[in-house]
Amino acid sequence: MPGDQLQVLNALDVAKTQWYHFTAIVIAGMGFFTDAYDLFCISLVTKLLGRIYYHVPGSLEPGSLPPNVAAAVNGVAFCGTLTGQLFFGWLGDKLGRKKVYGMTLMIMVICSVASGLSFGHKPKSVLATLCFFRFWLGVGIGGDYPLSATIMSEYANKKTRGAFIAAVFAMQGFGIMAGGVFAIIISAVFEAKFPAPAYAEDALGSTVPQADFLWRIILMFGALPAAMTFYSRSKMPETARYTALVAKDAKQAASDMARVLQVEIESEQHIVEEISNDKSKSFSLFSKEFMKRHGLHLLGTTSTWFLLDIAFYSSNLFQKDIFSAIGWIPPAHTMNAIQEVFKIARAQTLIALCSTMPGYWFTVAFIDVIGRFAIQLMGFFFMTVFMFALAIPYNHWTHKENRIGFVVLYSLTFFFANFGPNVTTFVVPAEIFPARFRSTCHGISAASGKLGAIVGAFGFLYLAQSPDKNKTSAGYPPGIGVRNSLIVLGVVNFLGILFTFLVPEAKGKSLEEISGENGENENTNNGNRTVPIV
Repeated sequence: MPGDQLQVLNALDVAKTQWYHFTAIVIAGMGFFTDAYDLFCISLVTKLLGRIYYHVPGSLEPGSLPPNVAAAVNGVAFCGTLTGQLFFGWLGDKLGRKKVYGMTLMIMVICSVASGLSFGHKPKSVLATLCFFRFWLGVGIGGDYPLSATIMSEYANKKTRGAFIAAVFAMQGFGIMAGGVFAIIISAVFEAKFPAPAYAEDALGSTVPQADFLWRIILMFGALPAAMTFYSRSKMPETARYTALVAKDAKQAASDMARVLQVEIESEQHIVEEISNDKSKSFSLFSKEFMKRHGLHLLGTTSTWFLLDIAFYSSNLFQKDIFSAIGWIPPAHTMNAIQEVFKIARAQTLIALCSTMPGYWFTVAFIDVIGRFAIQLMGFFFMTVFMFALAIPYNHWTHKENRIGFVVLYSLTFFFANFGPNVTTFVVPAEIFPARFRSTCHGISAASGKLGAIVGAFGFLYLAQSPDKNKTSAGYPPGIGVRNSLIVLGVVNFLGILFTFLVPEAKGKSLEEISGENGENENTNNGNRTVPIV
């Protein structure tokens, strides 16, 4: 029956914002809080790992992880995340959002704890153990992306759906801050209990034996917020859209949502059966019909997330320069091992507080006012402008008196990434695809983004090395230099502007309207446009 929408889905679309919405945001958001804590806390302890396990007697500088080991420690969770996004995204459409949601959380809890364990005490065995469990931790984190976004989009009303999904993603900011704050507290406690001289005064004595417990405690603490939300997740009913449109059980969907919304809802099983019998809606993923209706949409969501994450995760190229320029992190040899953890944690917390958090919540405030398309386009535009503003006069910014200007432009780039595509690329894939493919397509889009993160974090680490082999960092081959790398990143952001035009606007529409599941919109790629045809 074209044009008909199930009463249970309509009830969700028009429901006023109420307590269960905020409960869903907290339950889904705590997963993202944990994701961010687990992914970013490793950057707080990599310097400490180098001091403990790669100390070189007689060296003027503290030990550091070799490039290949550093890449493995920092990057293995990204590889796991990519795997988890694809696998659990697909599984969420096959088994249901709720069943899979609990699996991902248990993986995160177990692997967070296991990350602080070691099989042996030699550098190779300790780092191998860490990498093994951080890969599986990444798998659990990856599963949380498509499931959290899909569950929130399917629970939300159409008026404020964008803000609710964005609020779940914005919990990342609190997770990054929590990692920094916890590391500050625990390192301050260790410094008070186990004082040590600076590296320059006593190289061996600057790293006390108890420092080996510090990094383990920081990593293992990530299990706590995930464990706290496990019970709440297990009590959430399956989303009505999965139950009705995928599992074909309108009675159960009506019963679940009647309890949640506290209203009477008719089951309307006959409409579900009519939808099931509609051959025009029975196409499979990646079929010719799917590509006709959603092919360009999927290209838009995967390409923009890929391009965004290249630029976003390449930021580690400049952070050490920024931190030293504004005096947040003094030279390593002037501190002991625990003091260095404290200073790095303080810097990361300040960055999260001043640059990351405001952008997230600006998006939450405006996404249902000006729309996803406008925010994403604006974000990519300003990222392009600021990246070229950093790149073209790069020699100007290298002078000490001009470094504050560099910090301001860098911070603005971060702000418009978060008040822009970093959030919208997460929101849109959860809205524009049919229910039976929604989690899978979000997982594919997110995995494309994580591939971009790997390129940004590690490809550009090599690419940004000086062309002069005598000026490269230890262990790295010559590259194209920071200035040329910034120009490449500016081009990457400009491509993001172009690919944004493939993504439809979902503001104010029901999920069935935007995906074409209610029959009103056959949703070929001419059906949902971001801009009108002239």
